[in-house]
Amino acid sequence: MKKLLLAISLFAIHNSLVAQDLKYYLPDSVTYNPSIPKPKDIIYHEVGEWHVTHDRLVNYMRAVAAAAPARIKFEIMGLTYENRPQVLLIITSPKNHQRLEEIRQQHLLLSDPAKSASVNIDPASGGMPVVVYIGHSIHGNESSGSNAALLSAYYLAAAQGRQIDELLENVVILFDPSFNPDGLQRFSTWANQHKSKNLVSDPNSREFNEVWPGGRFNHYWFDLNRDWLPAVHVESQNRLEWFHKWKPNILTDHHEQGSNATFFFQPGVPSRVNPLTPAKNQELTAKLGKFHAAFLDRIGSLYFTKENYDDFYYGKGSTYPDINGAIGILFEQASSRGHLQQTNNGLLSFPFTIKNQFITALSTLEGAKALRKEFLEWQREFYKNSMSEAAASPVKGYVFGSENDKTSTSVFVQMLLKHDINVSRIRADISIDGQLYQNNKAYVVPLEQAQTKVIRAIFEKTFTYKDSLFYDITSWTLPLAFGLPHAELNAAQLRSIYEPELRVDGLPAHIIKSNYGYLIPWTDMASPAVLHAMINEGILVKTATSKFEAVVGGLAMKFNPGTLFVPVQSQSLSSDNLYDALRPILIKYNIQSYAVQSGASVSGIDLGSSRFVPVTKPSIAMLVGPGVNATDAGEVWHLLDQRMNIPATHLEISVFNRVDLNKYNTLIMVGGTYTDLNKEKLKSWVQAGGTLILTEEAVSWASQNGVTDVKFKRAKSPVDSTQKLSYTEREQIDGAQQVQGAIFGADVDLAHPLAYGYDQKTVSLFKGNRVFMEKSKNPYATPFYYGSKPLQSGWVSQQNIEAIKNSAAVVVNTVGTGRVINIADNPNFRAFWLGGSKLFMNAIFFGRIIDAASARTE
Repeated sequence: MKKLLLAISLFAIHNSLVAQDLKYYLPDSVTYNPSIPKPKDIIYHEVGEWHVTHDRLVNYMRAVAAAAPARIKFEIMGLTYENRPQVLLIITSPKNHQRLEEIRQQHLLLSDPAKSASVNIDPASGGMPVVVYIGHSIHGNESSGSNAALLSAYYLAAAQGRQIDELLENVVILFDPSFNPDGLQRFSTWANQHKSKNLVSDPNSREFNEVWPGGRFNHYWFDLNRDWLPAVHVESQNRLEWFHKWKPNILTDHHEQGSNATFFFQPGVPSRVNPLTPAKNQELTAKLGKFHAAFLDRIGSLYFTKENYDDFYYGKGSTYPDINGAIGILFEQASSRGHLQQTNNGLLSFPFTIKNQFITALSTLEGAKALRKEFLEWQREFYKNSMSEAAASPVKGYVFGSENDKTSTSVFVQMLLKHDINVSRIRADISIDGQLYQNNKAYVVPLEQAQTKVIRAIFEKTFTYKDSLFYDITSWTLPLAFGLPHAELNAAQLRSIYEPELRVDGLPAHIIKSNYGYLIPWTDMASPAVLHAMINEGILVKTATSKFEAVVGGLAMKFNPGTLFVPVQSQSLSSDNLYDALRPILIKYNIQSYAVQSGASVSGIDLGSSRFVPVTKPSIAMLVGPGVNATDAGEVWHLLDQRMNIPATHLEISVFNRVDLNKYNTLIMVGGTYTDLNKEKLKSWVQAGGTLILTEEAVSWASQNGVTDVKFKRAKSPVDSTQKLSYTEREQIDGAQQVQGAIFGADVDLAHPLAYGYDQKTVSLFKGNRVFMEKSKNPYATPFYYGSKPLQSGWVSQQNIEAIKNSAAVVVNTVGTGRVINIADNPNFRAFWLGGSKLFMNAIFFGRIIDAASARTE
């Protein structure tokens, strides 16, 4: 009998860990409308029994909205790269839905200091509801959030009684079941296809160990939880449009953490809050946290706060709201990764992780309802205070823009507009610190506007920090990242160039036909895309390796190295057909060409000089797979595919080791480890004439494995061996030596092929590693290098600063007849570092034309 009871007990425990019906999750204090479909009715399994796929998740959201039209409005915000819908449910009371647009418009007035005083927010007199954005699983393999969305949607649609009626009357819920549809689909497929009928909980099992790159990322292997501010990706852009359409008071961001943890909710580490975030924000976060604690206590779940996670980088979903008059809340649930996993805290089931996410969604809504007036008052107060700060600041705005790089300037402008920032073309020339900003070509952003905090987060540099440990990067000054000239403006300067009118569209390129040749400056971010498109059309293109001055339209015009030259008579096409092929390419990318009628230059090299070198078509392969940093590789993929329209082969290391490499003339190795790579095969390929582009840790790997002879500097230890330190100090001391991410200015040899297109002698690069290259003994082989004061913004330890000083940012090696281009840092960081992408594209197109003697190091 005892054995039978034990068997029954164990079966019951196992069943409670795995297959659960809705009673396991849902509050029993309310009744539920039987006409609302339960998740199993639509997705064909119980919540938590399998990982819901994105298509089934959307099907349920559509079904529950159709069944409860008085409470739920179904919206599609947009489509992902893989054409999956980004769904948003707007959930509130029937009464509120009848005047939803009125509520939205009234709510937006809270962010307008000139009008917010007129808005009624008093619950006692029928004031407006609070707006809460609930978002799930921006990392696709942290899927308990999106699976919990099934429960939340059902509860909000089906629950009946005074409790739910009061909630919906006082709250408008913007419900986003999946921040990252493509990643969620990828991960759910993995987890489900490796699930056993008899669940396996061993963490070593394949179910818990995804193949590269995993489901965390979007289609281009990007971490979307770093993209709220730069807004590079379509998922972020679609979401931001709805965020600013409503400007919510609270935004929740449901994540997962290591399996051996418990549950985290904010506040985070107090010393790691960005100084732009007001103290009141953290006070309200803590108030809301009491609701999370109470709800988790009720079900006996363990949790922690004020550890590990911070509120510093505004590109994260839990931090971006903090500079938009809202409260961002990060939830981190210990991850089961599959369906049932053994952890330090015992067996962790997928249903349990879902339950915690669901419970904290309810605690957020309950807290929002109870603190409704405080959150609405804070939004109004936030924008008033922000405007007062802007009025008191000596900085009144920012001017930026490059006439030579219209594409980067345009991308920057569009990014500002996505954040609801007012920006205009300047109405008069202005010169600041020797930089001329031209009328109707540069742009101005006044600081005294509602989004002043976001503007400061984008433009300001940071050098002072309360802490030396960071969860993410320490600086991201976006004009530096984009490589754009920019400057602060005082009141008089702002008045001289600003008019409050949105004018952001420039004039299209004007293409004049020539029977001799076309000159195309190599200064725009889109220039490589134009070059590749021309070569694809069979057009012969040369690049200038020296300065020259040519006659264009009867006037002498100066051209720099890198300028493209398309000679008419050297083509297989007639002059008319050449023009017909060129024109749509130049118009597509809005790149100006200059028609010349003679090969004679006013000064410098003539157009027939051998210093005009033919450009060959790059045949590119990038090494990917286990050991390779997926986000670094994704940044290259996105740059080539989305911005440049250039195809590149993605070679798994095992494939590299067995295929013929002769079809490729360019190989890319980003940060990571390449233990299984056939290094002799790689070296032979370079010696035979290939161009090898290395970034970050790949530079170290190549040197250690004899592919290059790059030498490195070492940072000194922060601890003297004679010091006696407490064990508890280790984390702080060791952590401070990590280079989490800061901005450094590299001095540039503007005549070098890798520097073609740059017009400033200092280029801002992002450093997030401890790769410190020594300068080459060859004076021509270090075209980018750090001087004695390289730090432009961010935090880095003094020991690392000393190592970075006078180190090489880029070193070029000659290996046989090939070239190795060593880039110590990540020039394409998070796809918004456009100022570094120019260097990377130069390596692809011009690496082969670098003179062997200038790259020889022996």
